[in-house]
Amino acid sequence: MAAQQKIHDTAHVRNIALVGHAGAGKTTLLEALLARTGAISSPGRVEKGSTVSDFTKQEQQHRHSLDTAVCHFDHDGVFVNIIDTPGYPEFSGRSMSVLAGVETAAVVINAQVGVELVSRRLMRFAAERRLCRMIIINRIDADGARPEAVLNEIREVFGRECLPLNLPANGGATVADCFFEPSDETPDFSSVELAHTEIVDQVVELDDELMEVYLEQGQDVSLEQLHDPFEKALRRGHLIPVCFVSAETGAGLNQLLNFFTRLMPSPLEANSPEFIQGEGEKAKRIKASYDPDDHFIAHVFKINVDPYIGRMGIFRVHQGVIRAGDQVFIGERRKAFKVAHLYRLQGKETSEVSRAVPGDICAVSKIDDLHFDAVLHSSHDEDQFHLVSVAMPPPMHGVALEVVRRGDEKKLSDALHKLTAEDPSLQLEFNAQANETVLRGLGELHLRIVLERMKNDYEVEVKTHPPKISYRETVTRAAEGHFRHKKQTGGAGQFGEVYLRVEPLKRGCGFEFVNKVVGGAIPSQYIPAVEKGVRQVLSDGAIAGYPIQDVRVVVYDGKHHPVDSKEVAFVAAGRKAFADAIEKARPIVLEPIAHVEVTTPGDHVGDITGHLAGVRGRINGNDTLSGNRVRIQADVPVAELGDYQTTLKSLTGGAGAFTMSFDHYDVVPPEVQKQLRAEYRPTDD
Repeated sequence: MAAQQKIHDTAHVRNIALVGHAGAGKTTLLEALLARTGAISSPGRVEKGSTVSDFTKQEQQHRHSLDTAVCHFDHDGVFVNIIDTPGYPEFSGRSMSVLAGVETAAVVINAQVGVELVSRRLMRFAAERRLCRMIIINRIDADGARPEAVLNEIREVFGRECLPLNLPANGGATVADCFFEPSDETPDFSSVELAHTEIVDQVVELDDELMEVYLEQGQDVSLEQLHDPFEKALRRGHLIPVCFVSAETGAGLNQLLNFFTRLMPSPLEANSPEFIQGEGEKAKRIKASYDPDDHFIAHVFKINVDPYIGRMGIFRVHQGVIRAGDQVFIGERRKAFKVAHLYRLQGKETSEVSRAVPGDICAVSKIDDLHFDAVLHSSHDEDQFHLVSVAMPPPMHGVALEVVRRGDEKKLSDALHKLTAEDPSLQLEFNAQANETVLRGLGELHLRIVLERMKNDYEVEVKTHPPKISYRETVTRAAEGHFRHKKQTGGAGQFGEVYLRVEPLKRGCGFEFVNKVVGGAIPSQYIPAVEKGVRQVLSDGAIAGYPIQDVRVVVYDGKHHPVDSKEVAFVAAGRKAFADAIEKARPIVLEPIAHVEVTTPGDHVGDITGHLAGVRGRINGNDTLSGNRVRIQADVPVAELGDYQTTLKSLTGGAGAFTMSFDHYDVVPPEVQKQLRAEYRPTDD
């Protein structure tokens, strides 16, 4: 039986994600909000492992959020879905992925520390997603707190549009409201009147009529008059409200709840996410209607896979109403599934509900076809309807996996596919050349946590080692090759003779096979066999065991025998003729070059560029960003990067960030060429 469900409409829904750097106090703040609104009886403690959102054994052991968790509460007739997110930089992909489910990103900043890497990254990402943003400065009464200095830093880094809605007073023990009911209390810095005036000035800029009333006629404006331009300012990023709180003591919590429910946008007031309907040239961008009477459309922004209860898909409703018992389609699949149960989440706890309206966040379970970024809908007319995908940060750290116990290969494969289904910032690949299964993530900690979970939840133990570098081979000049394959075994023999030429192609052109045989010297039915033999050498390599690329092979002559010629003979002849030509074409080894972009505080630029130059990197330039940040661009051999994340952390004290993507292949230095050849053929001189 469904639990008692409070009825609300879309206008009374708020969806908010708490994001920010580790240690800012997001989880503690969420506990305080849940307790203050009566959603839980008393707040849990991170250090005791008793919080609602950090409910996994791993999180309780590490005493940090490692994954996102959806919670909810009611306040003043408004239903608030609130998502707690991890703050370690290595888990920023998990935080980014859930932002598709909310209208507001609330960036929590530690008043003792100030603006940190993850806060910068997620503020930028939220702006790109056109989300409304607000900033919560937490721990205003802690030892070493610097509320005024942190507010100044926020305005320097994120812009002058960051304006306080309240101000700390009495050393952070209390907070003075500067918006709804301007307080008589004297703040620790600035003034209530000045803060209120700054907000009103910022908001009325977007309403010409209101600006005339306010500036030219000198009349006061009411909160009701400010509501619409306030929402417009949030949507355009023209205003980023700042709220001071102490999650530990509760200072500012009531004001924060009022800001959430009275100022932050409902789904009807925010920037609607864009969906794409159709494919190719006929594709068009449309926005969800948020009409409860329209056909149902929702977006899956998170997958949980539990070893015992199966797969759960957490989704955001964008239009229409979904009810328990409805038939729902997944993307382009033609077969619907029945919504047997519809759940609302409070951390790990689920409560069954009968329906969800536009703007709601709910979950369904035990549907194996659900996946991250899936669109759920009720109409076949929408079978080519999808949300603009969230661009995940590229995985920059990889490990090759090998099972400890023989026979666990199937268990490893199953575990990896479940773990990557949950975490869109993980990437799984198989290197056929090296016979390696490689798991890639956003850092060493990210992968360590995943491997811990693999062992504890799925009982799979693995050994890890650095993945092999994906070298390639190519040729530097044209050359000809020839081979006659002749085999007589007493019965029907084998005969095939091939003449071919190899030519170098430009980098990145791959492989071309050209047939220029005339006069039937090699019958046309055997030409594919010649190509098959050539491709065998392409994949196996000729001088160092790596695939050959950027080569054109031209077969121009040969001989056949009317009785003894067979496909197998021309495969062998093509393989040997190609190997013969490669030997004469001055083959070389190529290495992958990555394009690296490093963002760092300006005072570390010399350290970064010096290190990159020392590992054979080519610096392409740098750009000055806001907040004394510099972006350095360079091309660096992948083999030299190693665990660059650890190196960068050491060079910048954890303040640097980087992205890395494959760019091109280039020739390895002579000493590396010699070493790779020796490893492939250690007895060759």
